[in-house]
Amino acid sequence: MDIQYFFLIITLICLTIALWKKRFILLLVPVVVIVVYIIVEILLVPAPLLETIKFIFSLN
Repeated sequence: MDIQYFFLIITLICLTIALWKKRFILLLVPVVVIVVYIIVEILLVPAPLLETIKFIFSLN
């Protein structure tokens, strides 16, 4: 299962529950999951962390 489908499923589940239960704070769950995924991917880069972050922000 690709990661895009995982994010899509999480988003659809949270959207459905948020609309059904009227708890719109659940709409933050997909955003948090994506941010955590990005942080984990940055940490998995074999280069030093500061160099990786500098490289990411220096991209045009």
